[in-house]
Amino acid sequence: MGPSQSRKERRAKKKRNKKIEKEFAQDNEELDKEIKILVLGTGDSGKSTFVKQMQILYKEGFNESEKQLYRNAIRENIKNHVKELLRIANRLGLTLQKSNIYISEEFMRLLKEKTTKEITEKIKNCVIKLWNDSALKTSFKKRAQFQLPDTANYFLNKTESIFRSDYEPNEVDILGCRIPTTGIKQITFKLNDNIWKIVDVGGQRSERRKWIHQFDDVHLFIYVCAISEYDQQLFEDDSVNRMLESLKLFKKTANNEHFKDKDCAILFNKMDLFSEKILEVDLRVCFMEYDGGKDLENATQFIKNKFLKSSKSKKREIYCHYTCATDTENVKFVFESIQSSVSQKLMEKSAKF
Repeated sequence: MGPSQSRKERRAKKKRNKKIEKEFAQDNEELDKEIKILVLGTGDSGKSTFVKQMQILYKEGFNESEKQLYRNAIRENIKNHVKELLRIANRLGLTLQKSNIYISEEFMRLLKEKTTKEITEKIKNCVIKLWNDSALKTSFKKRAQFQLPDTANYFLNKTESIFRSDYEPNEVDILGCRIPTTGIKQITFKLNDNIWKIVDVGGQRSERRKWIHQFDDVHLFIYVCAISEYDQQLFEDDSVNRMLESLKLFKKTANNEHFKDKDCAILFNKMDLFSEKILEVDLRVCFMEYDGGKDLENATQFIKNKFLKSSKSKKREIYCHYTCATDTENVKFVFESIQSSVSQKLMEKSAKF
């Protein structure tokens, strides 16, 4: 009886061990298949827009609760745009049309009221009238000198539909919506037998201390630079040029001991805006040593070289791409290129063992 029971226990123990070993092997296999990519950049660079595109391309887009969140955020964006435009107009000494002076005062008063259907309707009417004022149109043209998103006019032109009770934001609306990233956000999806984990951390100065906790097990980091913002100042500190801040942050990140040999993809984002702006605003407003004139190719190459020279690692591969993060097809093409580079590196690494 005793020995028989002992054999049963041994068989049960052996069975349990095999199960644990199998689960352990499966866990290791899953870990081998998981690819972690960190998306970094300064605030307003477009990195969160890039991550939204991952959700559109490789997940199922946005669910109803997410759309509700963006609907409310877009309406808040519009209110903030008008507030900023009124402030800019005042700073520039621009005068509103006589009838709109009262409207602007009414608008500011309504913002303090509790949100109701009636208040929302009144705010909408104020926004439409104020946005049609020439003082605000002129203020928008001067946005590079102030803190106003490039998408402001897109949403202001859609105010009527956005404030309707049945409004549901489309993908273009969601991509253009501004919600500063606080904390850490990630999306995970399966692509070509690998699990891709895309991690987005806040780009504002106050958020960057959280980056260090995400450095482990990173296969590649994507650094997003808003190339069009060479003549703009930081939201957090209007004495600091955005491009110089981005370059400084890239240098610090690329040469961090945790990242020193990690491959990197630099996305020079907002190329659509840059290609227009460079014809009007010389790059010398940011880099005094630049002598390439108002030429798109010269300016682009100059900025690219600045970033490449900032990396001290001799082992790192740096892949440069020129993007418009709101363009889904462009982002799809760029990410497929990044995905191919990462997969190739993993294959080369596994072949050595």
